[in-house]
Amino acid sequence: RSPISNPSENNVPPPSKYKKLYTRTNRNAVASPAKLRPETTLVTALFTTVEDVFNTFIDPPSRPSVDPKDVLSGNFAPVLDELPPTECEIIHGSLPPSLDGAYIRNGPSPQFLPRGPYHLFDAGLYNPVNGIGLANTSLAFFCNRLFALGESDLPYAVRLTNTGDIETIGRFDFDGKFLEMSMTAHPKTDPQTGDTFAFRYSPVPPFLTFFRFDSTGKKQRDVPVYSLTSPSFVHDFAITKRHAIFGEIQIVMRMNIMDLVLEGGSPVGADNRKTPRVGVIPRYAGDDSEMKWFEVPGFNIIHAINAWDENDGNTVVLIAPNVMSIEHTLERMDLFHALVEKVKIDLVTGIVTRHPISARNLDFAVINPAFLGRRSRYVYAAIGDPIPKISGVEAEEDDGYVVTYVHDEVAGESKFLVMDAKSPELEIVAAVRLPRRVPYGFHGLFVKESDINKALTKTKD
Repeated sequence: RSPISNPSENNVPPPSKYKKLYTRTNRNAVASPAKLRPETTLVTALFTTVEDVFNTFIDPPSRPSVDPKDVLSGNFAPVLDELPPTECEIIHGSLPPSLDGAYIRNGPSPQFLPRGPYHLFDAGLYNPVNGIGLANTSLAFFCNRLFALGESDLPYAVRLTNTGDIETIGRFDFDGKFLEMSMTAHPKTDPQTGDTFAFRYSPVPPFLTFFRFDSTGKKQRDVPVYSLTSPSFVHDFAITKRHAIFGEIQIVMRMNIMDLVLEGGSPVGADNRKTPRVGVIPRYAGDDSEMKWFEVPGFNIIHAINAWDENDGNTVVLIAPNVMSIEHTLERMDLFHALVEKVKIDLVTGIVTRHPISARNLDFAVINPAFLGRRSRYVYAAIGDPIPKISGVEAEEDDGYVVTYVHDEVAGESKFLVMDAKSPELEIVAAVRLPRRVPYGFHGLFVKESDINKALTKTKD
């Protein structure tokens, strides 16, 4: 919630007309291993035993990429104590009156020192009672609910209260419609139809399953994609008015346990012998017989930016960062480099054309959500310096605001920034000092106040 202007400026309206900006750090926005841990059961003990085997024999914490003392240092270190909703000081400019809602971000911040190897993308605590994920990757608003998401588990419904607090409602299975236990952290909601499209991937067949929620929030039936013939890492996808677009990349899941024991290393790794493919399927396909795959050598996408149809739906255009050093994605993120490409696929002839858009190291990009699945001109992307740290934002002119958290590693101070999306240099129109250091995270979401109220109403039903 945001005040209309800085109290230090002249001509300030009476305090009763303010809407205050609050911050809230929450150790238990999702299933917490401390407060929600059940008594030890046979299943929990089994998971713990398997974890111990991996930690001891398969993936010991010897590499910097998985050693907690390296990974959880600096501003990646967890904030261990909770902070209640706290009024914040505006130290520059004023918050625009039209910025009516809340900015929310999640990210890795484990409550306990990991017992073995830890990676920023870890699935988290394997607890069959409370779920197996941490919902630390992104947030999404769909089905009139606000969800915290992580692709290793189902969504967790959360809500913002009238006092500015964040409450966890719980793991959400959409009235029992989920027979499996996971969903992508990057669902796509069509801004015109209200339909939400999603998927899950698995280490066992079917390796990819596509599904959707209609505009009323009802989950529709699964569409297993059996034409994906190997267990690839599928983190994100894109939609157009007519299609859904998936990338099969060179990051794969290594499922041979004996190889892992003998060779060591992570169960997820790079396979440079594999040729990446892009799959295109109609949004409302009844089965995977309508899926078409196209080889796109060297095109490894982890995040998609946007996509749209051309030529009466016979051509799809995909905009996405292409990871140029796929072998470094999990082991040496400081060497990670992604350049943004435009890929055109002729669905009739099968001809694929590619054009580089930017050679800078860009990822975690967003667009104006009103243009999702439609032709768009502008994108706002984070500049890796190196990944997973971000040194700035590359942008083009648009109308609205770009909001984010930043952290001063010298002063140890975190801020909330509001930038003018229409200005060429993303002029800062407001800076808010935060009362607590905010650890680095992955994805954030600005939720309109009207959607916050919908979520509050929904959870009371």
